[in-house]
Amino acid sequence: MSTPEQHGTGAVVVGFDASKRAWDAVRWAAAEARGRNLKLVVVYAVRNGLPEVAFTPTPAPLPQLIGDEVVHDYARDKLAEVTAEFPDAEPLLLDGHPADLIEQVAEEGELLVVGASGATGLARVVTGSVAAHAVHHARTPVVVVREGGVQDGPVVVGVDGSPTGARAVEFARDHAARHGLDLVAVHALTTQPFEVLGPTQGWEYDPAVAQSGAEALLAESVPDGRVPVTRVVAANRPAEALIEWSERASLVVVGTHGRGAVRRALLGSVSHALLHHAVCPLAVVRAPED
Repeated sequence: MSTPEQHGTGAVVVGFDASKRAWDAVRWAAAEARGRNLKLVVVYAVRNGLPEVAFTPTPAPLPQLIGDEVVHDYARDKLAEVTAEFPDAEPLLLDGHPADLIEQVAEEGELLVVGASGATGLARVVTGSVAAHAVHHARTPVVVVREGGVQDGPVVVGVDGSPTGARAVEFARDHAARHGLDLVAVHALTTQPFEVLGPTQGWEYDPAVAQSGAEALLAESVPDGRVPVTRVVAANRPAEALIEWSERASLVVVGTHGRGAVRRALLGSVSHALLHHAVCPLAVVRAPED
């Protein structure tokens, strides 16, 4: 019997719960799998005899009768709708917590795609956010699909000069080249560095020096290549700058450090803010050491 990891090896893996947001994620993932010439694996998780409310602020349509067989039949019917639209997709119905199972299937995959979680109230209390869990824990790059942004807009990547940022740039450049899109590289300056560094004596912030350094960092981190590149030095905070760009982008890409409690706490500022506030799809790329 195949393990979940074997199903996802070398594939684009997408979580599905029959909601509209999950359908958006499946369609995005299917297009990406086609573009990369990879298998598409669609994972539907059922826990305690109920499909998980994983992606939507309100539950996806459910059968009124609660019973394992009824629920499994319902899930199989929904997966059949997916394969009717995407005949090459591999449907996978599993029992357990969706976040854990989806990440397990994607462990050896190329990309994990999930719908943006808008869950509020009881839905969030009961299930949490599959998207947030994936961003924090998955080893593979994660794309969180949203409806907004501009379909043929640029791919926007946050640049910070770190090894993780370099992987994000590589991911963004590859996506832009494959889809015939422009690349926008954004490095944000903090106008009040003492907020991060703490009080310093005899040290003065020079905006001109900071601007020059940021431009040099962008030129080094994102050299000219396969796609047209626009380099932007933003005056506001990184999360704010990227959220603004997400309104006219097709995809925003950021790197993150992630596995373990301390690193997850440090995740906060940029990727956490984008996870909740980005308008367009968001790609989060894991640190190399992870």
